[in-house]
Amino acid sequence: MTGRVVAFGELLIRLTAPGRELLMQSPSLALHVGGAEANVAIGLANLGHATAMVSAVPDNALGRGAVAAVRGQGVDCSGVQMRDGRIGLYFLSVGAGLRASEIVYDRAGSSFADASFDEFDWDTHLAGVGLLHLSGITPALGPQSAEAALTAARAAKRLGVPVSFDGNYRAMLWESWDSDPKAVLGELIGMADILFGNHRDIGLVLGRDFSGDGPDRRREAADAAFAAFTGLKIIASTARHVVDADCHRIAARVDTRDRAAQTEEIAVSGIVDRIGAGDAFAAGVLHAHLGGGDAEGMARTGLALTCLKHSLPGDASLFGQADIDAFNAGGLDVRR
Repeated sequence: MTGRVVAFGELLIRLTAPGRELLMQSPSLALHVGGAEANVAIGLANLGHATAMVSAVPDNALGRGAVAAVRGQGVDCSGVQMRDGRIGLYFLSVGAGLRASEIVYDRAGSSFADASFDEFDWDTHLAGVGLLHLSGITPALGPQSAEAALTAARAAKRLGVPVSFDGNYRAMLWESWDSDPKAVLGELIGMADILFGNHRDIGLVLGRDFSGDGPDRRREAADAAFAAFTGLKIIASTARHVVDADCHRIAARVDTRDRAAQTEEIAVSGIVDRIGAGDAFAAGVLHAHLGGGDAEGMARTGLALTCLKHSLPGDASLFGQADIDAFNAGGLDVRR
């Protein structure tokens, strides 16, 4: 698999309450630029891959600033349209102790959500591309975005471009319109070569319940997905046990059609920011895969990058290979 990685999705602005305050507790908010697909593109760019973003933002200071932030991390943004409308927002109150973090979306009617599926020239965007990355957030935004995601995946299949798809099920977004997530996500997974999703994501699209307890049960869900979706080659997932807002235990797993690799749990304490950790995992798995790594290498690299992301404010991983190597070596002292 050669060529650059193209990500298709919405660029967002995140507004976070300071410290660990509740939203509106004090009259200030910290701003970060993100978006699930952009986070993966940024993560891969920082690992040395050629990446590009296809999206739509408003032609105003917010839209231009979001594009500048993503471009500043080495992502080609020539495929990002400037158009009328507004940028999607979300607001975050970071959890503490036994209080969970909380997100409030303000994305309806954004420039990206209102863009028609036929406004993106996929023959141009996918020329010479090695991988198209999509997520389940785009189709959850509304019927036009759902059709846009399906159109992108269909174009990739027609052009012979492999597809990676992160289920990223967001119930609040799907429930905000007359949607059929099982059908839409099922069609997208049916066109994917790589799926980022666990037993719950697989159960949703197959209409079955799978237990995530133990590797044998998790393999049962993977086998069912491989049987249902004949083009699927890799399924990658994490298992997260939340002790409290400051400490999670995380393990990673990668299934192929003939083998599985599962890591030991790592305790991630002193969490700074867990938003985007799943996107960092996806970037780590794709990084190892694009480098010819096996299931074990993909699982270990994905786990390293997702653990490191918990130490970094903002939505995207900004770590390089040296950071992954240091993490795997266990070096926690100051690097001089």
